[in-house]
Amino acid sequence: MAGRGRGAEDGEKTTAGVSERLLFADTVPAEAVPVWVPVPRPATEISDGDAVVKPPPPAAIDLIRRRFRRASFSAIRRGVAEAASTELDRGIGFLLVPVFLAAGVILYYSLSAEPDLYRPLAAVALMALCAAVSRPWLKTHLVFMAALFCALGFVAAKVETWRAATPMLGSEIQTRLTGRVVIAEEMANGRVRLTIDLLSTAHPKLRYAPDRVRLSARRIPAGMKAGSLVTGYARLLPPTGPVRPESYDFSFDSYFSGIGGSGFFLGDPKLIPPTDPIAQTSIASAIENARENIADHIRSTVGGPEGEIAAALIVGVRAGIPEDINEAMRRTGIYHIISISGLHMALVAGMVMLLLRGAFALFPDFSSRRPVKKYAAAIAVMSIAAYLVISGVVVAAERSFIMLAVMLIAVLFDRAALTMRNLAISAIAVILVSPHEVVGPSFQMSFAATAALVGAYAGWSDYRAGKVRAPPAKRSFLRFMSHKLAVGAGGAAMTSIIAGSATALFAIWHFQRVSPLSLLANLAIMPIVTIVMFLAVASAVMMPFGFDGPFLYLMGKGLAAMIAISAWISEWSPVDAVGLISIHSVLLATIALVIATMATTWLRLAAIPFAAAAVMMIPQVRTPDLLISEDAHLVAMPIGGGELAINRARSNEFTTDNWKRALKAETIVPPETFAKGTLDIADPVDLPPGSPFYCTGDLCIGRHPSGAIVALAEKREAARPACDFADLIVINDATAYNPCRDPRVLVVTKRQLARDGSAAVFFDPQSATARATIQYAVEKPYRPWHEQRRYSREARGLAPYKKPEKPKAKPQPLSSGG
Repeated sequence: MAGRGRGAEDGEKTTAGVSERLLFADTVPAEAVPVWVPVPRPATEISDGDAVVKPPPPAAIDLIRRRFRRASFSAIRRGVAEAASTELDRGIGFLLVPVFLAAGVILYYSLSAEPDLYRPLAAVALMALCAAVSRPWLKTHLVFMAALFCALGFVAAKVETWRAATPMLGSEIQTRLTGRVVIAEEMANGRVRLTIDLLSTAHPKLRYAPDRVRLSARRIPAGMKAGSLVTGYARLLPPTGPVRPESYDFSFDSYFSGIGGSGFFLGDPKLIPPTDPIAQTSIASAIENARENIADHIRSTVGGPEGEIAAALIVGVRAGIPEDINEAMRRTGIYHIISISGLHMALVAGMVMLLLRGAFALFPDFSSRRPVKKYAAAIAVMSIAAYLVISGVVVAAERSFIMLAVMLIAVLFDRAALTMRNLAISAIAVILVSPHEVVGPSFQMSFAATAALVGAYAGWSDYRAGKVRAPPAKRSFLRFMSHKLAVGAGGAAMTSIIAGSATALFAIWHFQRVSPLSLLANLAIMPIVTIVMFLAVASAVMMPFGFDGPFLYLMGKGLAAMIAISAWISEWSPVDAVGLISIHSVLLATIALVIATMATTWLRLAAIPFAAAAVMMIPQVRTPDLLISEDAHLVAMPIGGGELAINRARSNEFTTDNWKRALKAETIVPPETFAKGTLDIADPVDLPPGSPFYCTGDLCIGRHPSGAIVALAEKREAARPACDFADLIVINDATAYNPCRDPRVLVVTKRQLARDGSAAVFFDPQSATARATIQYAVEKPYRPWHEQRRYSREARGLAPYKKPEKPKAKPQPLSSGG
């Protein structure tokens, strides 16, 4: 899909743009528009002179009527074939390559069991052979090519899983570890997060230790940096699974990030003198230390939260941004500003090209004889490559770099930069390098927004190319600037609307939230962000010479204004939790987006039924009646009125926030605690529907609005009395088994949750055989990123590990003097 070209059409005082798409237009002449010619009528039909003679229907209506009469299945089929042929001539086949690659990747990750590598490779070979043999038959050839790319995507995902092979910690353990620091990040709560490559463990020595872990510490010794050797006693935790079924899987992310465990130091880590100076001075360590030094310099110069955001924009270090500022930006829909992605790469490349083109313009003789635009594009590629390295080579920045580098390299070869073809090349590169990113929100939202913007830009260019426009009238400077500002604001608004519409369902599916005031926030903040990024580029250029102070100062003032605007809009923003939506609606919306952005003929109208079906399928999902965490520690139950009852006075904030958005709850209702023996166990049957949890001793009870009674017990003995009245019993004990004989009572133990992950429960009081059904987050047999679950102590039905106590020394008898 090409963008708008440049050209002129001869004519008096008229100009018109030329679209690249028009170069592929059909040469078949259009059907001539019928001209109305008066038909002689009998004299009896001729009215008086003063009577009104009704003219025949307009030519357009008459043409529609005649085409409708001629419409038949064969005519429609012929029209579809002609449009499809036109699409193929315009290169839609290449644009669909990443689509089918992504389909193969999604198919691999959606399997319930891990496949072997031989059969997918055989499928690739077979599809390649069939595609080669079927070249004379176009339709069959296209089908086999689509199947071939699906198989290639499947194989790419399988190879990445095999190549990662991350050792994952199976169970919680305390051990003394020794390792090399890879990354050290200062967090907003004052702690320091360390990513460490493990070298050894002791007391106890782990037989299946992970290669890399992520730990937090209260303090770190002076002089610790990337490459330093550290040791300390730490509590290691295995990677966690989804906080609820069909939510983001953190063990999946840890597996492909190479992180085999997480946790925290029980004391302060200590430095060890290096035994291998070469490892401490490696290129990766030098780059990481340079990032931290630059970040510290920015923080000390700018100061406050503004300094943390400035460090995030320049070097990608964002762990120190306060959570209230993060949440305000999420509610207002501008959090994408913090993550180094396409916006930042584009601003950096655009400003570098703008400055270089301006500098070249100072030398007109040189500029007229040299391709200065290509020089600027080449230097811009090197600039964003340096920006990628100094920002930590995170996945989002890597994907954005590939996309933008392809577009800038297209400029070097005199090709249009912003085209759907270049976007397809970027997507193919990302899918083949990191297939697991396809199922993540970053990849989906980034490419959906970019494809929608490129498609809308190309469609608008085609529309304007056929228009005859008179030259603009002379305006005063004030009217000229007002017009430019209005056009700029309108363009920014349309950009935000198009990108927001394309990514809305993906955001709802992954985060269960929308930003109602995102359009207002982006319009208010994007001009500030543009200036801030210009100052960031200038400060980065001047930093080696020590002249970056003024630019960082102005950058801090701009970020302070951005924080203030974001906080003000966030206070007025309504509740952004929208609950769960159907995965089928997301798939249908994806199909509609692909058709609408890639088709160039009237076939793009085929996106309408898919979009309509996606909208209708949004509510076709059943909201859980109760959620249980994978450690059996936390249970949440909506009780009506936007309230969510939980069984713990102190709960995991991240988990409860996710559950609130998924269940469309606004208020957390903590349990009411009674002294042991003061709550009669027969009272649950008298509780009104929608009662929160009441706890006494080792037992909590509550009642769902449907009338189902829920009991939560710490031990099997405490759960046995609840078998007489409860519909669901959750036992926070891995050694316990079902104490109830009634099959209608659903019993969930900590051992089941350790094996199968978090759970969603659905109540059906009308059922006589099963009043409650359950859905777990992890299916069996395990995929590679879940294999560690089978080795936890809880999954094996064992009690938590306790370090054996040292025997006390026996008192020595007093010796008698002699």
